[in-house]
Amino acid sequence: MARVKGGTTTRRRHKAVLKATKGYRSSLSRRYRVARESLTHALSYSTSHRKLKKRTNRSLQIIRINAAAKMNDISYSKLIYGMTLAGIGIDRKTLSDLALNEPDAFREIVSLAKDSLS
Repeated sequence: MARVKGGTTTRRRHKAVLKATKGYRSSLSRRYRVARESLTHALSYSTSHRKLKKRTNRSLQIIRINAAAKMNDISYSKLIYGMTLAGIGIDRKTLSDLALNEPDAFREIVSLAKDSLS
């Protein structure tokens, strides 16, 4: 049986890794061994940071709602509870967008929540 040389396969694999690490600094984008390791880490970071991005965005939305609620003399927790009692089913993303861009509409929601609390 003839000997199979693996040069083509190896070159393709190396080129794929080096192409994926293009733009990385120094030897991370030039040397195959280092590039392969940096690519492995980068892919694992991207997976975990997709989850982290959702968490960060939600906390930012809660901070924005809380700040706008305080300006309308109500706490965040009382606002959310009052909205639940009033049957207002607006999610936090929409609510924070309203607080930021449409303060009058947010004020109406706060007044409905306050009415349902009392």
